[in-house]
Amino acid sequence: MDLLADYRRATMFFESGDPTGAARLLEPIVEAEPGNSSVRQLLARAYFQSAQLGRAEEQLRELVERDPSDHYAHHVLGRTLERLNRHADALRHLRIAAAMHSTNDDYATALRRVESRVGGGR
Repeated sequence: MDLLADYRRATMFFESGDPTGAARLLEPIVEAEPGNSSVRQLLARAYFQSAQLGRAEEQLRELVERDPSDHYAHHVLGRTLERLNRHADALRHLRIAAAMHSTNDDYATALRRVESRVGGGR
C-alpha cells in the first residue's frame, strides 16, 4: 500500500466534493499511522462533510486529546456536536477555539449561534 499516494488521492476526492470516497481511502491510512494528525484531521473533516457525525466526533476527540491546543479540532468538534443537537457540549469546544483564535470570524459566528441556542451559554 502506498500511503502517500492514497493520501493524495483522498485529498483530491475531498476537494472535489466526494468526502465519502476520501474517507474510504483515509481509514486504512489512519489505521496504519494512528499518530498522523494531518491524516486524522482530513478523515474527521470527510466524516463531517458526509454527515457521519459519530465517526467525526470520535476522530476529533482523539485529536483534541492528543493536542488540547489544536483550535481547529476544537472548532470542528464543536460544529459536529452542534449538528448532533448537543449544543451544550458544543459550546465548550467552540469557546476554546474562539479564545485561542479570536480573529477567526467563522469561529466567532459558530460560537454566537450555539450560545443563542443554549440561552446565552450557561
